[in-house]
Amino acid sequence: MSTEMPATRRTVLRGVALAGAVGAADVGLSACGGKKNGSSDGPTTAVDLGASSAVPVGGAKLYRDDKVLVSQPTQGTFKAFSAVCTHQGCVLDTVDGTTASCPCHGSEFNAETGAVVRGPADKALPAVDVKAVGGKLTAGPGA
Repeated sequence: MSTEMPATRRTVLRGVALAGAVGAADVGLSACGGKKNGSSDGPTTAVDLGASSAVPVGGAKLYRDDKVLVSQPTQGTFKAFSAVCTHQGCVLDTVDGTTASCPCHGSEFNAETGAVVRGPADKALPAVDVKAVGGKLTAGPGA
């Protein structure tokens, strides 16, 4: 004969509550950037970014909604990178000259090379195809 007591209603409810709390914590963590090192999210299709004149010569422009960072190191030469931080997947939020910054943990990237200027990110931003035709910029696969 077994001496184990059957689970009480209270024990079952505590288990369900604990499982729910753990699940909620997981959701909260993923909302804060769920992706780990090496995230390369950027545009998945070619996107029209508008006038190429919006990117200053010797500077850069962030197209946050399209997740693209575009620089123009010299007149008519454009370089583009994913604007998704390689640390934990947050989208970059500011550009100062040629330095783009991540709002989540302070990583900074060189907008002309994609290289990490300041961590915690330790991987460069991945390059994104970009082209300027007729004064308009297009970035992403097939650009």
